[in-house]
Amino acid sequence: MKKNVLISLTSIQWQDNEKNETELLTKASVSKTDGRDIISYEDTSATGFEGSTTTITVDGGKTASIIRKGTANSVLSLEVGRKHYCQYGTPYGDMRIGVYTHAIDNTISENGRLYLKYTLDLNSSYLSDNEIIMTIKS
Repeated sequence: MKKNVLISLTSIQWQDNEKNETELLTKASVSKTDGRDIISYEDTSATGFEGSTTTITVDGGKTASIIRKGTANSVLSLEVGRKHYCQYGTPYGDMRIGVYTHAIDNTISENGRLYLKYTLDLNSSYLSDNEIIMTIKS
């Protein structure tokens, strides 16, 4: 069953010892299908991807995917302790990036919270460390 909620989304990016933090409060839909939690929301200028829709699918605390469609298109596959190579589309062109996942803490069913921590690289060169903290507001 899909339900409409408000989510608080904090995105933290560390690059060259500089912290960039973005916060967003937006409408989203949340559902559970085949044991997976699915959160979908419209991006805004605050995320830098206005005109796109982001869907995060989380399977327990082991794997997740972040799919963005619209003005920007990307698919990030996250699996704790593993590196995946993913397509990342930007308005300037597509890139193939490496995603190494450090942590997935999925307590959406219990207290409406999701935490993701991962490192991105481009051509095996470090790009950034990233954290996503999402809280669902009923």
